[in-house]
Amino acid sequence: MRIFWLFLIAIYSCIVTGCVCNETHYQGGKKMAGITGKNVLFIIASNNFRDEEFLQPKQVIEAKGGVTTVASSSLHVSKGVLGATVKPDILLSEAKAADYDAIVFVGGAGSSEYWNNPVAHQLAKESAAMGKVVSAICIAPVTLANAGLLNGKKATVFPSETERLKRHGAIYTGAGVEIDGKIITANGPQSATLFGEAIVNKLQTGDSDE
Repeated sequence: MRIFWLFLIAIYSCIVTGCVCNETHYQGGKKMAGITGKNVLFIIASNNFRDEEFLQPKQVIEAKGGVTTVASSSLHVSKGVLGATVKPDILLSEAKAADYDAIVFVGGAGSSEYWNNPVAHQLAKESAAMGKVVSAICIAPVTLANAGLLNGKKATVFPSETERLKRHGAIYTGAGVEIDGKIITANGPQSATLFGEAIVNKLQTGDSDE
């Protein structure tokens, strides 16, 4: 019975102090706001996206209250390299930068379809111009490089595409996750969770610095 009353007191205290409703968490000793209501657009290939690079960041973002939408060049079900299936919500051509707080280009072999895609380039450039978070993982940072967004920026990518980034002026660091202002890049599936956390952190702080 004593344990029961202690439990009730703890719940009441938590509600009074706002720890249930305020959706905050602690990071680096500072109390940070959640990202409830922030809209994040995931852009996946019409086929052969990398499963972890979609599923893990999406889970991290949604766990912190973010709202996710999936766009692709087709509305048909897309299959991941490892077998995951995703039905996109909208066509990439329908996505508007103003509607999202962050955009995420998911990697995988199929993501090269956006490397020279003018619609993808325009969305990325408009998002950056509006101060949105622009991110890409695995080989997808090549899309950002080809759109002109990585010139003079620190960035990382899957090792096979290092030279493509450098040719467009990127400062390749080889890090698992690299942050330069509101541009976030990651090198592959092994960094997928950290990549998602970096996006969340940037949406929380809202600053342009690393």
